[in-house]
Amino acid sequence: QVQLVESGGGLVQTGGSLRLSCAASGLPVRIFDMGWYRQAPGKQRELVATITSGGNTNYADSVKGRCTISRDNAKNTVYLQMNSLKPDDTAVYYCNARRNWGEYWGRGTQVTVSS
Repeated sequence: QVQLVESGGGLVQTGGSLRLSCAASGLPVRIFDMGWYRQAPGKQRELVATITSGGNTNYADSVKGRCTISRDNAKNTVYLQMNSLKPDDTAVYYCNARRNWGEYWGRGTQVTVSS
């Protein structure tokens, strides 16, 4: 059974940092394209960052320079380091694992940035 479990969210002040983790079971993250998405209240889910099975990374313009996605194959975990957080970063952050035949989602972790 595939599971993606996010953790590391919380309440932080503007300018602070958080590191989100996505622990995967039932699938090897090294062969999946992994991503972080977020959804703020009243808004659609949007891409934050992705890392391909080959290690290529991609970031939304809104987080470029402030966030870093990484993968630890030994721990089967994907991370999102977020720095210089802003109130606009407040959202539920979801982990995604994708292959050409389908995808999996975690249940999300809440990030709240206070002004």
